Amino acid sequence: MSGRLDEASRVRLLHHSAAALYFLGAPLFDGVICPFRRTAPIRPPMSASDPSSTPSLVSRWPRSMRALAHRNFRFYFLGHAVSILGSWIQQVALSWLVYRLTGSAALLGVTAFCALIPQLLIGPLAGAWIDKQDKKKWLIGVQSLLAVQAFGMAALTVLDWVGTPLIVSMSLMLGVLNSFDTPLRQSLINSFVGRLEDLPNALALNAMLFNASRFVGPPLAGLLLGISSESACFAINGLSFVALIVGLVRIRSTPPARAKGSMGEVFREGVGYLWHTWPVRMLIVTLAVVNLTASAYAVLLPIFARDIFGGDARTLGMIWGAAGCGAFVATILLAHTRQVRALVTTVVGGAAASAVSLIVFALAGSLPLAMLAMAGVGFGISISNVAINMLLQSMAPERLRGRVVSFFSSTRFGFDALGGLIAGFLAAGLGAGRTLLIEGVVLAAFLGVVLSRRRRLFDDVTALHP
Repeated sequence: MSGRLDEASRVRLLHHSAAALYFLGAPLFDGVICPFRRTAPIRPPMSASDPSSTPSLVSRWPRSMRALAHRNFRFYFLGHAVSILGSWIQQVALSWLVYRLTGSAALLGVTAFCALIPQLLIGPLAGAWIDKQDKKKWLIGVQSLLAVQAFGMAALTVLDWVGTPLIVSMSLMLGVLNSFDTPLRQSLINSFVGRLEDLPNALALNAMLFNASRFVGPPLAGLLLGISSESACFAINGLSFVALIVGLVRIRSTPPARAKGSMGEVFREGVGYLWHTWPVRMLIVTLAVVNLTASAYAVLLPIFARDIFGGDARTLGMIWGAAGCGAFVATILLAHTRQVRALVTTVVGGAAASAVSLIVFALAGSLPLAMLAMAGVGFGISISNVAINMLLQSMAPERLRGRVVSFFSSTRFGFDALGGLIAGFLAAGLGAGRTLLIEGVVLAAFLGVVLSRRRRLFDDVTALHP
């Protein structure tokens, strides 16, 4: 015997490995809390470049993990799992470094703003450019540059050369790179699974990775900060990008078709689709408001951890981890959701959960209650954001996918940046608690507008969904 595993055996082995990551919650929701079904699933041709996409192999995976039946997506999934964990470790370490050196709430907002605002300014143009390129090749290049940025931060911190101008400059560099990284990754996922009916599940699993790392990464970063330094966290993040680069090199897939025409023509086509397609426009506006208000909590957590609850870096990690726990549960629910109307309801319900939980967190007088409320904030933001992404990508024509993803990511992270900047300056004058209370009330008021248009949103999204 050669000892070589056949394809079915490899699938079973990877199935059990992935289940070890997923077991935390998925079985609890399968057909119990979230028994949604699509009555007429789409069955487009399978990708010839991914032999694991045969119906017999796909059917052996649980419905909540069926995208992992595709070999290419498994390579991406495992590599990204390592990479995104490193990114969360760096994010927490950077916020703690800023507050340790300056004690400034406003600078926390400025740093977060600089790391995210390029996605609002560059993202839409990046999407038009991406649709004209070899996406996989450029994703490998961007991952390499992100590793260089992380190692640079580690070296500068060890040498004690960090200061406000340098931190702001490195945050801007990170934001520019992420303006290309996010739409490149998201727009390639469809080619990694090869079956349109598995795309929503792939997007939900991708978000689950992000939120599982958000749950594990901040407490791990707090532990690392307690026993080492910020520079060690930055170096770990630099190493983590190697995993995704290796996974991308191993992927065998047919590159998506490239958009034709000049950059201006390609960009105008994407803007026209966004502006003239009402449900897409409404979902983008909802995305903007949720992240302008609810996501602003992130820049203020160091203030709550140290000044309000009298803690340290470990306290910061615990509160951030609570948000990640709630977000992780949200993505488990979404991994089971395939019905269009359920996704629309999820968007509205997630925004409502965010508003209520943000108000409770702002008024919380104890750390346990604050952590419980923060879990609700993480749940609401995540389930709303990911459901919007699933709806937008499911409705988008393939030729527009890069631009649609760039509009999503630029709105998601760009308005997160604006919200963080506003929250930082408001907190400097009003205090962190009052600032988040105002943010929660504003989001609750916007929900009234969304609810008044919910019926039209149901009907139009259903009509556009293939």
